[in-house]
Amino acid sequence: MVQLNQNFINSIKHDIPAHLSIDDFIAYSALPLRRSIRVNTLKISCSDFQQLMQHKGWQFEPIPWCDSGFWITGQQDDELGNRTEHLQGLFYIQEASSMLPPTALFDGNANYTTVLDTASAPGSKTTQMAALMHNQGLLVANEYSSSRVKVLHANVARMGVRNTALTHFDGRVFGQYLFETFDAVLLDAPCSGEGTIRKDPDALKHWREEDIEEIAQTQQALILSAFQALKPGGLLVYSTCTLNRRENQQVCHFLQQTYPDAVEFVSLAKLFPQADKATTTEGFLHVWPQIYDSEGFFVAAIRKTAAVDRTAPQPGKQKNFPFAPATKKQQQAVTDYFAGLGISLPNDSDIMVRDNEYWLFPHAFSPLIGMMRFQRIGLKLADEAKHGLKPRHEAIMALTDKQTPMLELNQQQAIDYLMGRDVLLEQQPASKGEVIVSRHNSPLGLGKILPGKLKNSLPRELVKDRVC
Repeated sequence: MVQLNQNFINSIKHDIPAHLSIDDFIAYSALPLRRSIRVNTLKISCSDFQQLMQHKGWQFEPIPWCDSGFWITGQQDDELGNRTEHLQGLFYIQEASSMLPPTALFDGNANYTTVLDTASAPGSKTTQMAALMHNQGLLVANEYSSSRVKVLHANVARMGVRNTALTHFDGRVFGQYLFETFDAVLLDAPCSGEGTIRKDPDALKHWREEDIEEIAQTQQALILSAFQALKPGGLLVYSTCTLNRRENQQVCHFLQQTYPDAVEFVSLAKLFPQADKATTTEGFLHVWPQIYDSEGFFVAAIRKTAAVDRTAPQPGKQKNFPFAPATKKQQQAVTDYFAGLGISLPNDSDIMVRDNEYWLFPHAFSPLIGMMRFQRIGLKLADEAKHGLKPRHEAIMALTDKQTPMLELNQQQAIDYLMGRDVLLEQQPASKGEVIVSRHNSPLGLGKILPGKLKNSLPRELVKDRVC
């Protein structure tokens, strides 16, 4: 049962537009959310995914603001996260409204080289932006919570993303450390979560107006930092999953008042068909649950029309960067090893070495070396072991493409593999030794062909108790 705090209702009445009804808002808040997913176009096309899942009884309704997003029916909700297709990164379970901010940032097929995602976990928008960037350029994904950084990395790896650099900071530092560095910035700000009531019935149970002011002050500091980290001419998208004007419109106006000669609001009224139903006079999207039968959301697009002054001095360079470029001999050894698996390493990346580890960094990361500390950069390719290179699972998942030779498993074999079991082979493959195994012509991981079976090489931390 949804818990709507009466103080919240009294307050939000002043924010709801005249053409919308508070009674409709209350009624929609009590309805369950439509299940929605986003197809991971880094691994599969939308048409191929639809064809694949329609055979399993799924029905698809396109989400108008995301080309790869769909409302779905015909599936068991409790099975979505355990599906083979989910575990191999073919789709992401993502609420429809949360697909809006990346769409707004990349409206017009913007060709960005450097993008900052200021508050990234669990990774829905990060992985959506990586797909929109076609895994090229550099996407810096920041998360303040240390436990959520692990979840962020797990989702980035599952979805085959290779162009990220992960950081673990308070988002207020970027304007100082990476001043006017990024072509585009997404600030999906921490908020009071008023728009999530349909997903979390208790979201507003303890709503207090005093908390809103405290949250808004944090949001103001974050948007200032995000704007300072943005290059002149770049685009900032500010979004929240809340509904009140204090955390939404007023935060954007605060930025405009701070930088009146550098802030231009970009209208989102034509972002998708019927976007005007949720568009404010400023051109922001203020999505109420009853407009599109979704979560509540707010999205603003802000152009930086001029350079701004620094508010803090440039920090000194970070010392003791632990990576070094691979020697020509090391580069050749790594390239040859992956070529033996049928994988060509991308030419927009650099092979780096740390101790006995080989990494693949996005080439666009180079100018950021020494600017600040990074938790994880690009992909870990392989470890140097006693008998040669030992490839990493995340590299296989991100670098394998349709031309890579793979051993296709049937559904039961794929389930056995994802549950950490060795796989019995009905026919002995002609090849021997290490092989990439797949389902639906998309990788699951590595295995080793032995007489009559495939020895499982799935990392222990990825082994599942239940797969369907």
